[in-house]
Amino acid sequence: MKVYEITIKPSLNGFGTPLKGDTIFGHFCWQVAYDRTLLGRSLEELLAVYQVRPFAVFSSAFPKYCEGTRYLYLFKKPPLPFEKVFTLPASREEAFQKKKEYKAKKWMLFKEGERLPPFREMGDRLMNEKELLGRIRKLLSPEGARLLKERKNLTIFKKALHPHNTINRLTGTTGEREFAPFGVDEEFILPETELALFVGIDEGLVSIEGIRKGLERIGETGFGRDQSTGLGRFELGEDTEVSLLEMGSEEPDGCYTLSPCVPEKGAYKDMFFATFVRFGRHGDILARSSNPFKNPVIMADEGAVFIPKDRSIFQKPYIGRAITGLSKAEPNTVTQGYSLYIPVRLEG
Repeated sequence: MKVYEITIKPSLNGFGTPLKGDTIFGHFCWQVAYDRTLLGRSLEELLAVYQVRPFAVFSSAFPKYCEGTRYLYLFKKPPLPFEKVFTLPASREEAFQKKKEYKAKKWMLFKEGERLPPFREMGDRLMNEKELLGRIRKLLSPEGARLLKERKNLTIFKKALHPHNTINRLTGTTGEREFAPFGVDEEFILPETELALFVGIDEGLVSIEGIRKGLERIGETGFGRDQSTGLGRFELGEDTEVSLLEMGSEEPDGCYTLSPCVPEKGAYKDMFFATFVRFGRHGDILARSSNPFKNPVIMADEGAVFIPKDRSIFQKPYIGRAITGLSKAEPNTVTQGYSLYIPVRLEG
């Protein structure tokens, strides 16, 4: 399997649905279902072997900025215990303050062309939102820096409540109960932010050209909820073949995941992750079926660290498994429980 990085350039309209790997996989499968020529094979053929041979594994999308001649990537800080990253100070008060500072650090920085050091040597690679915005401000255009300065409580991903309403066709107005105005959360990304999407593909089954074409169509029509209002639009930038093994730490002992996943049973001696529950729902024509909802799936959110029992796991660029048996409306439904990963080292 080869891994490519594809640059996503989001519109200013924001997203109604976060760009997570399993959701991107679902959107892409609908593109293949409607166009058998997209990948040269039908969706039925590709999903028939997906449990043992995934044709594509999509990561979640991560912010990136051009710093000098190289890109700066922002990844989620893994949910590791304090003791795995720092040595506890002897003083009780100092230890409490150090833990408080560590908890506020939400981001892990990665510079293109460098390898991730062991977590105990991360140092200033771990940043809180305020520190990160201070660094990003220097990378923006004058107009982008001005917008950043004017806005308060700004974050890389900012949620905002978007008002909606439903018109009663008998009265021509809103009203009570099902016609009452309501608000829906939308996610906006800091201006001038590009997103990095990593895609692992089996070149014996699909091509990067087909993957790009399918993603371009998704970007044109909109990704996720409220596409008709302009949400979820994006364009694609360049694509580059990358080696996640070379991006990771030397002599790794763990896997840092790039999308929500369901790990294989019995393959890991330790796991550190935040739980993410996917309450899935069918899209497209199945959204109007008698039962459009899928069974919920408990996943490990992106940014998890799994410690494998066997080092042979580092011989392939993905971990996890496919999830089936999710839907009564469509028995052949498959969810991406796989995840690409960056090899990391916990111990120095």
